[in-house]
Amino acid sequence: MLPDADALPEILLDLAVAHEDINDLVALRRTLTADAGAVRLLAECVEELVRDIGETGVEVPLVERLAEAPAALGPYFSVYVFVAALPHTRAYHRERGVPADVSRRTFADLGRNMAFHRRQHGRGGVQVPQWLTHHFRGELYQLGRLQFERARLGQRTGRAIAAAGGDMGPGESCLNLHIPDFLGPLSPAACDRSLALAREFFARHCPRERYRVAVCHSWLLDPQLKRYLGPDSNIIRFQQRFAAARDPGEEPEPADTEPVRFVFGDPDLPVASLPRRTSVERAVGDHLRAGGHWYVGHGWFPL
Repeated sequence: MLPDADALPEILLDLAVAHEDINDLVALRRTLTADAGAVRLLAECVEELVRDIGETGVEVPLVERLAEAPAALGPYFSVYVFVAALPHTRAYHRERGVPADVSRRTFADLGRNMAFHRRQHGRGGVQVPQWLTHHFRGELYQLGRLQFERARLGQRTGRAIAAAGGDMGPGESCLNLHIPDFLGPLSPAACDRSLALAREFFARHCPRERYRVAVCHSWLLDPQLKRYLGPDSNIIRFQQRFAAARDPGEEPEPADTEPVRFVFGDPDLPVASLPRRTSVERAVGDHLRAGGHWYVGHGWFPL
């Protein structure tokens, strides 16, 4: 199920795993394969992960299963799960005709997630393994600057689109748009290119599914950012693509730790000492220091 110790490093490099993690992962492979219970747990996790691969809206209880892993393997056990699942996901991509470069960049989010973990904690591990189930189940794809997840409209977003005159509603297909870090500016040109790639990609590789809207749920859509960032800011220009996907009278969802996590790398940093080196850092920190709060914004636009 797992590649041998000689093949594992190259596979980890393809997944953008940092060099400083590779020796540990290769060495711990022996610990895993010598533990019959850990091997059985690995097989069960992979089976649950790839069962009904390609189906959207399936919740895989990966976090709960990872808690059963031996302590020595705990920080890295999910990496072995994704490595063992990789042949299944690659086969699914090949069946869909997904280009190899799209597959590679999509799976590289494992390395990005591990970089988040090391930036925050100073040691190896996977920051949010549950998030990566979408990649390894064929639901999410990296297309240029942005990621696109095959999904369905929720109740509130679907009603908001219908109320705005769209001939769609809850439960219909949509693309959830995600903004990965470590990929440079969120420039309008980069976003335009990603959207063009997405229109072509899903029409070609998911021809039975019709995606007419993109939706996004992120602190980057909090309208309060307009108080701090100019109209030419990449973030503000990104916001301008979207129509609101929630009732204006609805209670907002607090998300103070989200911008701190993504801008500064650690959601637990003291607000008083947050750096002010860039306009975004100043916006996030100054707003919190003034007693304000950040909220998740919800938006949509037609594809």
